[in-house]
Amino acid sequence: MAVITQTLPMNLSPELDFDQNSASAFGDSLASYYVQATPFPHIVIENFLHEDLIASICSNFPVEPTNNEMLYERGYKGQRKRQISPNECSPFLKTIFNAFNSAPMLQFLEKLTGIEGLIPDPYFTGGGLHETKSGGFLGVHSDFRLNKKLNVERRLNIIIYLNKDWKEEYGGNLELWDIQMKTCLKKILPVYNRCVIFNTDKDSNHGHPEPLTTPEHITRRSIALYYYTASTLAIDPTQRNKTHYKPRPKDRFSLKYYMNKIFKKKK
Repeated sequence: MAVITQTLPMNLSPELDFDQNSASAFGDSLASYYVQATPFPHIVIENFLHEDLIASICSNFPVEPTNNEMLYERGYKGQRKRQISPNECSPFLKTIFNAFNSAPMLQFLEKLTGIEGLIPDPYFTGGGLHETKSGGFLGVHSDFRLNKKLNVERRLNIIIYLNKDWKEEYGGNLELWDIQMKTCLKKILPVYNRCVIFNTDKDSNHGHPEPLTTPEHITRRSIALYYYTASTLAIDPTQRNKTHYKPRPKDRFSLKYYMNKIFKKKK
């Protein structure tokens, strides 16, 4: 895995400044790493945000519950996970997320990935701030392909990790799996200010399926951002609206047992 240590040209002081030309050049400089990556196009960038900016994001991370949070407590699709909308956060975080949806960010991503005409999601459907507690996990999956509210096709994910002093023994690796779901080809530890960007299609299988082994007071925190394009014609109707969870070989028996248990309860 190539170690990229360039920093996104978005500064906090004296006020939020995000230069479009610099953002385009930054994306262009990394494009070859992105398109050549396996098992699907992606890149891992260290020190993605300036230190003062990510420190301020972390200090504004909501500790208390916000309005309309999504909680995932059971099942392969996620446990002990909290999903927070930026639209329910502090004015500072709203400003930051607006910057993530701005023209300079789109220019950076288009140059990086070669995907033109990217569209942000002002509603942050499924995205925003994520937090998982000790014992929590997220099963391997490929993401939903259609944003029903905007009627646009999902193309890219960005994850920025907010976990200072994260230890390897805590786990929480983002796993990238092959198309056949036989082999994990890459594991990415969710360390502070590390950014992962990757294409989303029916075969971009990813997740953090191993339960966290953190102390109870330490959680796995991240920013999740999704980007789209206007055309939806190429999407298989069976792939459009749902996230497709895909058990690993060692999960298949336990997942089958779990699904049978849920089915029996519904009868």
